[in-house]
Amino acid sequence: MKLGFSLAAAAILAAAAQPASVRIILVGDSTVAPVNGWGPGFCPLLPHVACINMAKNGRSSSSYRAEGSWDEVRRELAKSGFDSTYVLIQFGHNDQPGKPGRSTDLATEFPVNLQRYIEEVKAAGARPILVTPLTRRSFKDGKVTNTLRDWAEATIKVAGEGHVPVLDLNAESLAAVQKMGPEEADTLAQLPKPDPKFDYTHLGPKGAALFGRMVAGELTAAVPDLKPYVTQ
Repeated sequence: MKLGFSLAAAAILAAAAQPASVRIILVGDSTVAPVNGWGPGFCPLLPHVACINMAKNGRSSSSYRAEGSWDEVRRELAKSGFDSTYVLIQFGHNDQPGKPGRSTDLATEFPVNLQRYIEEVKAAGARPILVTPLTRRSFKDGKVTNTLRDWAEATIKVAGEGHVPVLDLNAESLAAVQKMGPEEADTLAQLPKPDPKFDYTHLGPKGAALFGRMVAGELTAAVPDLKPYVTQ
């Protein structure tokens, strides 16, 4: 009798010690996506989480939905088996003017698009988290040119109105890039100079690792329940 009770108690304790079944879905553009975004540096920091990177190159808050990528996310959200699901959403780069078929109006379309994502994530029983756009790494007169801050501020405002967490990756990544200077910042790129395809936006392994850790740190600060799942 005592042995049976001990075994049952041990089983209960062992089950309680197991981490909850958590899923994190990444939604966004190429600065989040596999291969050239911060996602590949973020997901390995959560070994006990189902981290699903559904970000895609070249997408904006509008085209991500229009091209069917959001439908894929909604199908993923419909899958059961998780105690909790978080959806990290980052747009801005391709929402800016000059991106035919992708750009959105900062004052009217962009906020509405983000609000709609928030509403639909909540309706699916998951928790939305907005992320401000990763900084570009272009310097002028020794300072990083931050053309994305207005989009970051709009994201922060929508998060406040929707009462959801927001990670200000734009501000933190800008400060880090400014501190390291242009030469070191260039080492974060997907391709090295003087490769003709070198750019100041996309990330290689070093950049993914740096900004992936940055997002993980901001995430655990904004959502303390996730801290046990993150290895830094």
